[in-house]
Amino acid sequence: MHGLPAEALSVLLLLATLVWAVVRPPRWPEAVVAVPAAAVVIATGAVSLGHAREEAVRLGPVIAFLAAVLVLSKLCADEGLFHACGMWMARRASRAPAEARPGRLLAAVFAAASLTTAVLSLDTTVVLLTPVVFATAARLGVRAKPHVYACTHLSNSASLLLPVSNLTNLLALAATGLTFTRFAGLMLLPWLVAVAVEYVVFRRFFAADLQGREEDREAPGSLETPRVPLFPLVTVVCTLAGFVVTSVLGTEPAWAAAAGALVLGARALHRGHTSPRGLAVAAGVPFLAFVVALAVVVRAVVDNGLADWLGRLVPDGSGLLELAAVAGLAAVLANLINNLPAVLVLLPLTAPGGAGPVLAVLLGVNIGPNLTYAGSLATLLWRQTLHQHAHRVGLREFTRLGLLTVPPALALSVLALWGSLHVLG
Repeated sequence: MHGLPAEALSVLLLLATLVWAVVRPPRWPEAVVAVPAAAVVIATGAVSLGHAREEAVRLGPVIAFLAAVLVLSKLCADEGLFHACGMWMARRASRAPAEARPGRLLAAVFAAASLTTAVLSLDTTVVLLTPVVFATAARLGVRAKPHVYACTHLSNSASLLLPVSNLTNLLALAATGLTFTRFAGLMLLPWLVAVAVEYVVFRRFFAADLQGREEDREAPGSLETPRVPLFPLVTVVCTLAGFVVTSVLGTEPAWAAAAGALVLGARALHRGHTSPRGLAVAAGVPFLAFVVALAVVVRAVVDNGLADWLGRLVPDGSGLLELAAVAGLAAVLANLINNLPAVLVLLPLTAPGGAGPVLAVLLGVNIGPNLTYAGSLATLLWRQTLHQHAHRVGLREFTRLGLLTVPPALALSVLALWGSLHVLG
């Protein structure tokens, strides 16, 4: 099967995969639809077996890294690292007068979520930090909505800083040939700008929630001093340093992530805090299968016509207007077909233009998904977390907030990237 029939089938299967990822029941993995969809496009010839194998091989290091980081994050949570973070946020907010505590907590959540996303990836912020933020807001007696919304927005927009912050960044790093430190240097200013814009908009959008308070549930003096678990914290710091070392040596960051997960995993097994099965569950194997299968389906869509159509829309050059056009196109595509398929589609088209257009794609696929539920896998995970806490999310409110944050954050981040490229070369 080739041409228009193959493209129609591939698009249909891609939409089915994404719709299932949005509406699936909590106990059913995303791979339930994605893996059969990948098998169908291979069996019908919509994508050749060789191209499917190419995608799997290309994603191999990325999948290994993602598995290691998921295990590392889960073990850090088991060791109490995120609980200590929650206690730090609560104590910091409790020092303010009662009417100022919601705003002080929001600032603490922004700091914690931005750093967690940058160092331990966006999935960690959504899955592990969001429940801590719920508990912290309840402890202080403040409304949780602004703070948990901050978790999902920052899981996307604060994932610009490091190659390890987001799966999309790892794919882009391989396409640009940049080192770990070079990537971070170019993305530092856009990262700061995106987080700052989010914070300013949040303070105004949630002004009523940040002024009102629910009943006091715990007096500030009763908040215990957080005990920071040093071993997992030192392990995370050493793992981050390992990312820099692997970049200098030209090896995959997955080795550093695997080393960190191995150290904490061996310690947890020795203490009886986990089991081999627990580590395997933490690695999220069904989710990893979903990522690979999704890449194969996207490759079928690309091979049968989408690449030619998008190729006419992607501008040449690394000027400010060209970078803005690439970022805008990436943001639109991320909200139409999800950010992971969008980056898989756009990287081959922008990589010949150098690092600038590729990093502009990242701005679009990392900031843009804050506009819709389906824009990012992280947002889908965040919605599940909220449902577990019986917290409703209004589509209209979510979209309004996205319309207020995404355009200015994206525009100013593009300007910051253009400046970084000119200053750093």
